Amino acid sequence: MKKTIIIATAVVLLMLSGCAKEKKEEEKPPVFGVQVDKVEHEPIQRVIIAEGVLRALEQSAVTPKISAPVLKFFVNKGSAVTAGQVLATLESKDLEAAVVDTRAAYAQAEANFRNVSKAAVPEGMVKSLADVQSAQQGLDAAKRLVDSREKLYKDGALPRRQVDEALVLYAQAKAQFDTANKHLESVQGVSRVEDVNIARAQADSAKGKMDAARAQLSYAEVHSPISGIVSERMLFPGEMAQAGTPLLNVMDVSNVIARVSIPQAQAGFVHVGQAAKVVASDGTAAADGKITVISPAVDPQATTLEVWVQMSNPGGRLKPGGTVKVTIQCDTLKDALVVPTVALLPHEDGSTAVYVVNKENLIHVHKVQTGIRNADKTQIVSGVQEGDVVVVEGGVGLGDGAKVKIEKPGEGEKKDDEKGKKDDDHKEDEKKK
Repeated sequence: MKKTIIIATAVVLLMLSGCAKEKKEEEKPPVFGVQVDKVEHEPIQRVIIAEGVLRALEQSAVTPKISAPVLKFFVNKGSAVTAGQVLATLESKDLEAAVVDTRAAYAQAEANFRNVSKAAVPEGMVKSLADVQSAQQGLDAAKRLVDSREKLYKDGALPRRQVDEALVLYAQAKAQFDTANKHLESVQGVSRVEDVNIARAQADSAKGKMDAARAQLSYAEVHSPISGIVSERMLFPGEMAQAGTPLLNVMDVSNVIARVSIPQAQAGFVHVGQAAKVVASDGTAAADGKITVISPAVDPQATTLEVWVQMSNPGGRLKPGGTVKVTIQCDTLKDALVVPTVALLPHEDGSTAVYVVNKENLIHVHKVQTGIRNADKTQIVSGVQEGDVVVVEGGVGLGDGAKVKIEKPGEGEKKDDEKGKKDDDHKEDEKKK
């Protein structure tokens, strides 16, 4: 009986000891494994990342200038073309006939012009010449009369009065001759020139009509205005092409532009000539470009600014119409206080915070004000100092004052793997039992 009591007492003491040990272990605060990095001064570049849409730098909707059925296409969708190449021809028999008609009319007008310019003196001019000749004869007769009477007057055969009368007749004949002569000069200088000018104008008009008919005929051939690729063909041979309605689309994909919209707050950091990296949304193609156009106005609804990034596109790997990710390289701060971007966590009041680890490995939450933020590094304007140690991994869910253990990169994963292996071994032992 005494032996039984001793054994029971020992068992009770062992149980009490175990409970005390478990209680002591429960009261011990947990320790969380985290990875850390230091706050340091180093250069940081401002980078703007935005989504954009690609378009060809040069593209043209090829439209015919006349309405006519399509006679023949020389290209298909996807065909490579050069500037000036004939893409299609339209029905043009009526236009060919118009060229023949206007060419004949022009030849006739030219012949008429040559005849007029080389023609004999016209009727009006003949009459003016006759008037001058008649006036000349009257003037000569009046002159002979004056000479005769002046001789007789000197001989005393005639009175002075008859000499004066002859002089008056001569003056009248002289005035009549001068008038007829001026009229002849007027006819020669105006009438003949006008006839020639009219004939010349008629010939020029006929030539203009012929040139217009030839131009209309030339429009039956549809040429490519640029070099590129046929991206679309709207009709088939025999269908009606309408003037001013696109017949084909030609796109030059050797150079493309990405149109992106950046926030108004970042507008001051971009300028023409800045470098940019463009990557297709599926990551299959990338190219280096530069900013060529910055919109002078902000979109009032989206409060964004449109920016064009141009780049060469050898092989056409970047497809116009697709979406791309554009990274614009802006200014660089040579001496900025930075932390890894992964160290930033949301604070309960909506601001941004980091977890600073002190010498006792306790976490203290520091609200920070950020500046330039990139994918890997972020500028800290206030909230921490150089040399502070901040949590970069494992801090999610921890609070102020939490106890942590600093681990090296990959150490936590190694422990998890070892723990998982032990659990698997324990399960195997249990199965064997």
